[in-house]
Amino acid sequence: MKLISWNVNGLRACMTKGFADFLAASDADIFCVQETKMQREQATFDFPNYFEYWNSAEKKGYSGTAVFTKEEPLNVTYGLGIDEHDHEGRVITCEFPEFNLVNVYTPNSQDGLTRLAYRQVWEDAFRNYLLELDAKKPVLVCGDLNVAHNNIDLKNWKTNRGNAGFTDEERAKFTELLATGFTDSFRYLYPDKEGIYSWWSYRFKAREKNAGWRIDYWLVSNRWQDKIEDSLIYTDVFGSDHCPVGLLLK
Repeated sequence: MKLISWNVNGLRACMTKGFADFLAASDADIFCVQETKMQREQATFDFPNYFEYWNSAEKKGYSGTAVFTKEEPLNVTYGLGIDEHDHEGRVITCEFPEFNLVNVYTPNSQDGLTRLAYRQVWEDAFRNYLLELDAKKPVLVCGDLNVAHNNIDLKNWKTNRGNAGFTDEERAKFTELLATGFTDSFRYLYPDKEGIYSWWSYRFKAREKNAGWRIDYWLVSNRWQDKIEDSLIYTDVFGSDHCPVGLLLK
């Protein structure tokens, strides 16, 4: 089974930069997207081989997630079921016979960490939500989690310590999430691999210099660790400031 996740930073823009070609070539069973920045009715495109599920932010041109899947889910839910957190289109959950798939776009703490306090509350709610799902069947979590977990996960970790995405608070929340029963599939297979990132700033020729961050993930319930065949980061795919990340399951 092949699953792919991509923060496209605006799906309409990404469609003009090869999104449809990559989707078709990938032949993914499930393809998840973050930062769609659109409502479905704004689209002039469709993906005929896939069932589509969209969770758009109420604010136009902001946030948003979508799931494209070849197999129709048993059930689809949107958000966390908590009003405080469910206006920005950040979560889609698809239930399949053997597992739950959660596509997430975690809130960014923002410059000056203006949203860090909110994010801490959001992280606790999200973790509790995943644990409720995991009690019923294994969970696959994908998306832009907006945190580089360890020093190895970003190029310039010394100068970025304390910045949004690499605060001690955000990293601790990610550690806490993993400790409750989830595996970071990429680090599980490649614990010491350096220089592999999924996001690069548009400034300072960061991608050209590979001055990036690994903030896009596939997490797997621990009891499915042995099903992880590969965890992929498509660093040669352009079209966004993020690149796609993939998961192959046995």
